Amino acid sequence: MSDTQNQEPEVLLSDYGTTALPVPETAPVQCLTIIGQIEGHMLLPQNNKTTKYEHIIPQLIALEQDPEVKGVLIVLNTAGGDVESGLAIAEAIRGLSKPKVSIVMGGGHSIGVPIAVSSDYSFIAPSASMTIHPVRLTGMVIGVPATMEYIERMQDRVVAFVTNNSRIDEATFRSLMLTVGELSQDIGTVVVGRRAVELGLIDEVGSIREAMNKLNAMIDEREADCHD
Repeated sequence: MSDTQNQEPEVLLSDYGTTALPVPETAPVQCLTIIGQIEGHMLLPQNNKTTKYEHIIPQLIALEQDPEVKGVLIVLNTAGGDVESGLAIAEAIRGLSKPKVSIVMGGGHSIGVPIAVSSDYSFIAPSASMTIHPVRLTGMVIGVPATMEYIERMQDRVVAFVTNNSRIDEATFRSLMLTVGELSQDIGTVVVGRRAVELGLIDEVGSIREAMNKLNAMIDEREADCHD
């Protein structure tokens, strides 16, 4: 058999939703996309665009171990989804030792909020929005049997993560969660672009250029510290 026949097919990171960006070799960056609904303990219908946490977490582990990867760009356009799985993704991103920048493009709703603030620095596009609401029994929420006490504890975990990883204080965040009259047949708040920055939820308004500039600067700073 020829060498070509013996070779195993090449598996690209892009096959799993992670794409190598064309940046200088001195600052190789990987892009991680969080799109659609976050699928967790329950499978969503085939026609739903989903981000599967069982795919994302191994990718994050691989990125952490790859010496060629110097930084990670997390791009969000998500409607939210499974709360426990979303928190697992957020904690995994927060645990990466490499510089990481997130950017909300389109939307970073519901459990997408903790994921957006899990990076070292966060951006939101001027037209992008984020929906903040309580953990619910129906809709985009947990996929396991739940009691009221369990839901309250889960909500406390979400609040703690967001307030510990952003500049927004707990009282303000809970107030946004419980706002009445802004969402149709629900409670909560939608914040758009600059408002998310003013609240301390996101660090800066910007797009891909600003996010990449920030990430490359963080990579350069870390490389300089390593050579001192």
